Amino acid sequence: MNRLTFLPRILPARSYSFLTKCFGLLICLGCSSSFAQGTPQMGLERAQLMAGMHRLDVQLAQTQEQRQIGLMWRKDMPQHEGMLFVFDQASTQCFWMRNTLIPLTAAFLEDDGTIVNLADMKPLNDDSHCSTKPVRFVLEMNQGWFAKRQIKPGFKMGGSVFGKRPN
Repeated sequence: MNRLTFLPRILPARSYSFLTKCFGLLICLGCSSSFAQGTPQMGLERAQLMAGMHRLDVQLAQTQEQRQIGLMWRKDMPQHEGMLFVFDQASTQCFWMRNTLIPLTAAFLEDDGTIVNLADMKPLNDDSHCSTKPVRFVLEMNQGWFAKRQIKPGFKMGGSVFGKRPN
């Protein structure tokens, strides 16, 4: 007896309908996940940061999935906006630019908002750019934003997110 002929004996007919609906739902969920791929994430929680007299409006990438997507598929970003990647623990953080269409500069930040190092990153590039020491925050801005304002390692960013410990 093969499995196909055995199935009708263990499942009543109404179960087939239920299984078909479940299978259809799984396929739809897979489709929506694939459909979302290629779409920038725009609805993340936001925070205000200060870089001296410059006010920044940043999206917060706080979950693993949010951090993995980051600024992928964005075609542009206003000069006063960026994305702050928030990690639970300080560690060496490395970033790349897969599926990222705009040139960015990553600022690797200590718990208090002090910039450890900066890295200019080219669009659509898998080169790794890492913090020079363990950090909990990485701020991505349009490339050149920090240089135009003469903001360098050692500069301290302000914002309520700095100094907060994860729950």
